[in-house]
Amino acid sequence: MMKKLLALTMAGILTVGMAACGGAPAVTDAPAEAPAAEAGATATETAPAEEGKVYNVAYLVNGNLGDKSFFDSAKSGLDELEKAGRITCTTIEMGGTDEDQPRWASTLDEVSADGSYDLVICGTYQMPDYLKETATNYPDQKYAIFDDTTYVGENANVVNLSYRQNDMGYLIGTFAACMTTDTSIDKINADPVVGFVGGVDSPVINDFLIGFIEGAQAANPDIKVDVRYTNDYVDTAIAKEYGLSMINDNKCDIVWGVAGNAGNGAAEAALETGKAWFIGVDSDQELTLSSDLAALTLTSGLKNIGNSLVWLFDEWDAGRTYWGQEVNLGIAEGGVGIVTDKNYDKYANDATKAAVAEAEQNILSGKITVDSAIGDTSGKVEELKKAVQP
Repeated sequence: MMKKLLALTMAGILTVGMAACGGAPAVTDAPAEAPAAEAGATATETAPAEEGKVYNVAYLVNGNLGDKSFFDSAKSGLDELEKAGRITCTTIEMGGTDEDQPRWASTLDEVSADGSYDLVICGTYQMPDYLKETATNYPDQKYAIFDDTTYVGENANVVNLSYRQNDMGYLIGTFAACMTTDTSIDKINADPVVGFVGGVDSPVINDFLIGFIEGAQAANPDIKVDVRYTNDYVDTAIAKEYGLSMINDNKCDIVWGVAGNAGNGAAEAALETGKAWFIGVDSDQELTLSSDLAALTLTSGLKNIGNSLVWLFDEWDAGRTYWGQEVNLGIAEGGVGIVTDKNYDKYANDATKAAVAEAEQNILSGKITVDSAIGDTSGKVEELKKAVQP
């Protein structure tokens, strides 16, 4: 089942919004579904797919299903399409160890040489080198790779699916800023201070951050954000060290980990101190962490791979294709979101939920344009970090 999101916009649905957590609520009409152009790429217009067209798809997993993260999310979207009779799908689990990697290349070649697939799908940062070689050798085969932009535009038969993490960050920042002063919740102190443990100090990680800070500031202009980078995506020890310092020295009571597995060290710090909560990233980390860490994970920012694949086929059916391009998917396309069930629903009060809902609506309507760190040369990120430093 695809992970629960804030409700995607549909004309005629009403949602309760608030200027900020604790403000007076207002009821607004949700905007109509965003046009394809908002996906961040220029569609090639062709005739819509013939009625009843069923695509034959190969999904290559450079690991195994059951990860409760990207691979399972992609499969959920493909399962939805298959159940609706829109595709037939062959899923091949190729294994995720170093010893399995030669199989990744050979399997890509085999399904491409087969010639029966309308689309071959793979994903994540480990696959672009293999895909580039195969896509070059089989120019008539169409490919989609999710959560990677390494070789955008270098093969006219490949579409790269990326995700608007700055919009996701804005929702998480709004939520964290509202939660950090709700002292009716265990572990929350009165100081408006939250933490951000990022991986490498890079445009992609700072894209999460810039949205996080802007969303937090919109909800509470007095918010402080303790920002630190692990410069690593696997070492939980450094993230735990940073988390302990944030919590004990600066009174952070909510920390967002955006550093892959390393970021989970911040959750360990929250557990050890008993004085803070954790927010996950990319997948619903309440489903992936141990029970004790899951219990203090308030929510997670989501990259919804499955939704993005459904969107891609919706576009294809409508005669809009993006071969040779990057498609950057946001809230409107279901590409990113925030977990709103489980601990979120349990601990967030009505004012906080309404503030996050309004933030989503404002992004969708264009009332709010979240800044991006991708391609930014203005120094905006550094300015924001200095402005919110505890």
